[in-house]
Amino acid sequence: MTLESPRGSRIPKESDSADPDPLKRFSDRVDDYVRYRPGYPPEVIEFLRLRMGLGEASVVADIGSGTGIFTRMLLETGARVVAVEPNDAMRSAAEAELSACRNFTSVKGSAEATGLPANFASLITCAQAFHWFEPSGTRREFIRIAGGSRGCAVIWNTAVADRTEFGQGYERIKEEFGTDFQRIRHENIEKNDRFNAFFGVGNWARQSFGNSQTLDFMGLKGRLLSSSYAPKEGHPRHEQMIGALTRLFHQCQRDGVVRMDYTTEVFFGKLGLG
Repeated sequence: MTLESPRGSRIPKESDSADPDPLKRFSDRVDDYVRYRPGYPPEVIEFLRLRMGLGEASVVADIGSGTGIFTRMLLETGARVVAVEPNDAMRSAAEAELSACRNFTSVKGSAEATGLPANFASLITCAQAFHWFEPSGTRREFIRIAGGSRGCAVIWNTAVADRTEFGQGYERIKEEFGTDFQRIRHENIEKNDRFNAFFGVGNWARQSFGNSQTLDFMGLKGRLLSSSYAPKEGHPRHEQMIGALTRLFHQCQRDGVVRMDYTTEVFFGKLGLG
């Protein structure tokens, strides 16, 4: 099977942010997503080398690859990486950034229907996307494309909200002004039950790493607006949200910046049979 990188994707002119369809929610936030979303600590890649066999010989299916933040890190190992992303605008941004990499391929597809051949991947990764997937269909598709290896790693940057005055205040802003923040936040997943069903009981484990961003006010504003639940300009709550963010920044900044802390979680294992 030949995998080709699609071009000429249409970017919607109107906001898709309030759309319950996760395939559309980020279409009008791509620029902020590319510039202001956090990366992942390099220790995650080293961990995947040691525990999941990631390396130059690997064929990685990076599912829900978005704008390619984690895809780039995978490519730097020398592995062949196929980035599977259903959102046209996000996929196009990744293609613009990564198309010069000889071991990169971009595919329009979803977690439940990747479009990849059977027994294709030696490792599957999902960074900041797994909570959008339909579990049973995703499990069937991952088993089909992973073949005998069945190796999978799910990665999230989870905000640390309780350690600092800034972290607590930023969490309050998301809760107060987010259009549907509580409904869609990935922390809502009961991860033990979800991963027992997905991987099989005893087939997975968790590892965590520290991570952070240092942001000036424009970076902080862009980080917030990269989130699909943040009301954009023209929404009745947008100006109030930006006002609250401005006050929080001035209250907490040191030398013109604030630090946003995360725990980077890696849930990894082998997909069981069945």
